[in-house]
Formats: sequence, structure tokens, C-alpha cells
Amino acid sequence: METLLMAGIGLILLGALLLVVEAFVPSGGIIGLVAAASAITGIVLLFKHDTTWGAIGLLTTLILGPMLFFWTLKLLPSTPLGKSMFGDSDEDIAARRDQESSRWREQRNALIDKTGTALTDLHPVGIVLINNERHDAIAKGKIIDKDTPIRVVAVDGMQIEVRAV
Repeated sequence: METLLMAGIGLILLGALLLVVEAFVPSGGIIGLVAAASAITGIVLLFKHDTTWGAIGLLTTLILGPMLFFWTLKLLPSTPLGKSMFGDSDEDIAARRDQESSRWREQRNALIDKTGTALTDLHPVGIVLINNERHDAIAKGKIIDKDTPIRVVAVDGMQIEVRAV
């Protein structure tokens, strides 16, 4: 009769393991059905062994089964499979955005004291060429005519301030 006890406990544990696998392996619910069948069979075997063991197995399965399933669903987005299914988490997106913003700010600040040419008249806003790249810029001080050499004097966010050289 100890065989029924061990088999029942083993089948309930197998059902729990399959329930975890169901959350990570897309099977269309087949693994979940096998997990449920395994747990039910385990509970039946426990009831055949002893009513007390059957009740314990039934209550354990009814309480811990859903808890285990929702816990695995909570972990799913942080797994490689979950990331491929759901995309990056909000924290990952925010970190990447901050990193790109910092890199962009550094590139913009590196333009300070660089020289270039006004591609259009700056009255006071126009387009300048610095390091073979076009940038929108604002003339600091006075209007700058087209083809005038310029120097970047300040960068404030998106705004590049230039003066004629």
C-alpha cells in the first residue's frame, strides 16, 4: 500500500513540474492538460491509500497549483522565451532610452568649439555643416550669411548656438 502513497505524491509533484513547464513551453495547453491529469490521478491514488492522504493531496493541489502557475507566469517575462514573446520590460526600455539620450548628449556637447560652414543664412536660425554633418543652428549675436565660417559656442538640448568666425 505504500506504493500507492509514493505514486500519488509522485504524480502530484509531476503535475506541479508540468505546470511550471507549461508556463515556459508553448504547447497550446497540452502540457497543462497532462499536468492536470497527472495531479488528478495522484489524488485518486492518495484517496485509495488513505482518505486523510487524499484530502491532504486534494487541498494541496487546489491551493498550491494555482499559486505555482501564477508565480511561473510572473517569472515568464524575465526569461529569454518571455522576452521574445512580450518584448523588453519597461525597465529595459527606460535604461536603453537613458543610455541613448546620454550618448546623444555627449555627441552634441562634443560639437562645442568645432568649426564649420553656414549652409543657409542664419536669421537667426538656419543649417550649418560641421564635420560633414548638417545641423540646425541658431546664430548668437548677429545674423550669419550663407557660406560664412562658423564656430559652435554652446549646445543647449537640441539647440546649437554658433557665431561667425
